[in-house]
Order: sequence, then C-alpha cells, then structure tokens
Amino acid sequence: MIHNPNVFRTMPLGIVLRRTPGVTRWVPWSWTAVAVLPGAGLADWRELRRDGETVEYHAATMALELHGAETEAYLHGLTAKVPSIYVVMREAEEDSDCPLEVVLATASPYEAQDYTDSGEEIVEKVMMPPGLVAWVRDFVETYHEDEVFVKRKRDKKRVDLVQDGIGDARVAKAGDIYASPALKRTRLQ
Repeated sequence: MIHNPNVFRTMPLGIVLRRTPGVTRWVPWSWTAVAVLPGAGLADWRELRRDGETVEYHAATMALELHGAETEAYLHGLTAKVPSIYVVMREAEEDSDCPLEVVLATASPYEAQDYTDSGEEIVEKVMMPPGLVAWVRDFVETYHEDEVFVKRKRDKKRVDLVQDGIGDARVAKAGDIYASPALKRTRLQ
C-alpha cells in the first residue's frame, strides 16, 4: 500500500557514454554508458575526456523520475550489491550526427527489464553515485509501505454437488460425454 501513488520527484541526470575502438573490422567503435551526473545541465554530446582513441561524452541529460507507485522496484534496486541506474539507448537514425539516442534513465530494474524484452534497445547498468543513492533511498523511505498479505478465504458453498452445465445438451447420457464421436456413429447404425 502506498501513501500517494501520484507523487513523484525528478532530477536531471547527465549520461556519460564512452567510445572505444572496436575489436573487429566490422564494428569500428564500441559504446558504453559509464557514468551518470546528478543535477547536470543540458548537454548535446559534449566531449569530457579523451585518451588516445577513447573518448567520453556527456551525451544527454535525462530527467530521472521517481514515482510513488514504483517504490518496490526502487527498493529492489537499492538492495542490489551495486545500486544502479539503467540507461536505455537505441541506435540513432542514419541521418543523425550522433550514433546513439539516449531514451531513458531509470532507477527501476523492472522498467529496465521491460526494455530488454524488445531487443531493439540497448540497456546499460551504471553504478549510482552515493548522493543519488541517498536521494532515491529518501524517496523510498518516505513513500514505501510493505503490502500486507491477506490470505484468500474460500467460499463455504459446495460446488461439486451439482453437475451444472457439464457436457453438450445434444449428448443423451452422462456416460457418452467422453465417448469418441466415431464410436457413437457406429453404435447408432
């Protein structure tokens, strides 16, 4: 049960992608999400660091949204060995200057898993900085309540006493319900 499932908080989150040389001639570059920058300003593939052919870019700034109805998922992510943000990307259109389009940043492992089902998006796990872990944990502690388990009770009505609606009205007797149609025809002739 949640206090208010309509409550949400947002924070701008910069996404840092690293481009490294590919290991085969068919893939010239390998792209990986390597960091997130909480509270980052707008960015459009701004180069942050270069080391030979390896380059890190502040590729995009996404709004990280926390929703009151998703606190169980955030709690699950926080209790992981390494609390993470999941960055969802897809290959950009051919006429685009950028190789990847950042679609979403989420703290919910459940939402990230939904994006992996299609196979069209690339989902990368990025370690949450300690300040971001504290921000998400504060949200979960404020709005999450464990759902109370309520055991279902059976009805007292006995439904096994009447064979109501079993079989086909065209079948003459109950013994013929499971009889093969071919055998029935031969008996009638």
